[in-house]
Amino acid sequence: MKKFKILIVVAIVAIAGFIAVAADHIDAPAVAGGTSDITDFYAFQGKTGESIVFVANVQGFLSPGDTGNATFDENVMVEFNIDTDGDAIEDLVIQAVPKNSKMYFIGPIVPSQTGLTSEFEAKNFQDANSVQITPYGSNAIVKSKKGISIFAGPRDDPFFFDFGQYTAILGGASGFNDPGTDSFAGTNVMSIVIEVPKSQLGDGTSINAWVESKRKQ
Repeated sequence: MKKFKILIVVAIVAIAGFIAVAADHIDAPAVAGGTSDITDFYAFQGKTGESIVFVANVQGFLSPGDTGNATFDENVMVEFNIDTDGDAIEDLVIQAVPKNSKMYFIGPIVPSQTGLTSEFEAKNFQDANSVQITPYGSNAIVKSKKGISIFAGPRDDPFFFDFGQYTAILGGASGFNDPGTDSFAGTNVMSIVIEVPKSQLGDGTSINAWVESKRKQ
């Protein structure tokens, strides 16, 4: 098994039936602008109400010209952590690791260890669910198996924030404009998406979830 150590965490409470989001564009100096920089984490109920969709976006502020050459870092694992009993310790994890133009997913699975260091829980890549990474400009490649759907590839950055007006507010302006200016317009991210049946996420009415990027040691 390969060991991965934590780089950055974005935390959020995801309650079934609601949309939850956390954003962290270039706010972590140690990884800002790098391949492990998490920009956003989203968790929301699926279309039928019987699943939860988890989304982790990395590598923010990609221009259209740069997106075609952008790739997922094969030395970085993105790990979705799921706490089912409210103790802020992951009871389940979903791990995503890229290799040879595919994204390999394992989980939801009980982790062999919790905390800042993780083992890739698949014995080998053949034991993991995988999907071809969608090339820039192509239709989304989505793979579904046993109720789980997965996707990985570039996407338009869905986050909206007016950095210019925010700076003005810090300087004394009264508030944001309506409508504001989307500072993320025209930029892309590398996105990892997995939709999981609620039945595989414990039997409670809510979960705590957070996402981490971890580099191979």
